[in-house]
Amino acid sequence: VQLVDSGGGLAQPGGSLRLSCAASGFTFSSYAMSWARQVPGKGLEWVSGISGDGSNSDYADSVKGRFTISRDNAKNTLYLQMNSLKPEDTALYFCARGFFINEYDYWGQGTQVTVSS
Repeated sequence: VQLVDSGGGLAQPGGSLRLSCAASGFTFSSYAMSWARQVPGKGLEWVSGISGDGSNSDYADSVKGRFTISRDNAKNTLYLQMNSLKPEDTALYFCARGFFINEYDYWGQGTQVTVSS
């Protein structure tokens, strides 16, 4: 199993970024996937999860209405569209296999998102 995160970078407040997670080594469509983030010195924060077929998704209150999770099962890729970014969204973001944190068994290496003017 391999999960490779990409798409992070520097964005201004109010800006947008799109994260991607390329999955391999397992039947991608059979598994729920999610995004989580971590700030140094703070705990892991679940951001969003999506079911295997993409029909069900959920978001943390802190990102609801601003972030959108999606997946392309034909391309074995998970996405996170992040709009209206805030400085408090600054974190290391990584994708994981599983819907919620207690279900994680594999995760990517992470991609850094920095929101600053």
